[in-house]
Amino acid sequence: MTTGPLRETQLQRTRRFSFRRRIHNRSRRAPPPPLASPPPSVASLPAMSIFEYNGSAVVAMVGKNCFAIASDRRLGVQLQTVATDFQRVFKIHGKLYIGLSGLATDAQTLYQRLAFKHKLYQLREERDMKPETFASLVSALLYEKRFGPYFCQPIIAGLGEKDQPFICTMDCIGAKELAKDFVVSGTASESLYGACESMYKPDMEPEELFETISQALLSSVDRDCLSGWGGYVLIVTPTEVQERVLKGRMD
Repeated sequence: MTTGPLRETQLQRTRRFSFRRRIHNRSRRAPPPPLASPPPSVASLPAMSIFEYNGSAVVAMVGKNCFAIASDRRLGVQLQTVATDFQRVFKIHGKLYIGLSGLATDAQTLYQRLAFKHKLYQLREERDMKPETFASLVSALLYEKRFGPYFCQPIIAGLGEKDQPFICTMDCIGAKELAKDFVVSGTASESLYGACESMYKPDMEPEELFETISQALLSSVDRDCLSGWGGYVLIVTPTEVQERVLKGRMD
């Protein structure tokens, strides 16, 4: 007859044998399939300039005692179109305008600050600001924020003394670049440079200037996927301001 301690030893042996059999069977199974490769992280994606986030195209051109400034109308978030009537050209006074390419939110904030400073100047001086003075104001304001800049590239166009046209552009920290023919900025700037170089003529009348800047803008934004959806053109002469909206490719 089996005693109690011996019965316990047999039970332990049975458990040990069944445990070994389970381990043996598990080792004979097929190995698990390899894990799928993880999705690419944000850090591994190609970097994009913040100036290209919303897309933009702005150009200003000089004529005979007049100037034209034009921009596209698309507001996007990278390749997604959000709006098709976005404003990038702003009025400072009747003979002075500013176009702001780059990050759309910074462009609106910068315009509000500039309009505020110009109104203070009008109250203090009782006159409108000259284009050269306004360009220096914009440059100083941008350089003041150089360690946390506005992501904008302004284009300033106006009529100065004796109705002489004045245009200039600058980078996001206020380094001015003056010109006597045309200036461009935005994601379509390379195409705009080429189109304006081939189409520009000195001393153009307002109607010819409108045709030239319109063709340059439309042909340039057709070669840039981040800007387009028509255009907005301003022709400023000593006596009048003409505003026109261009229809372009809607894709």
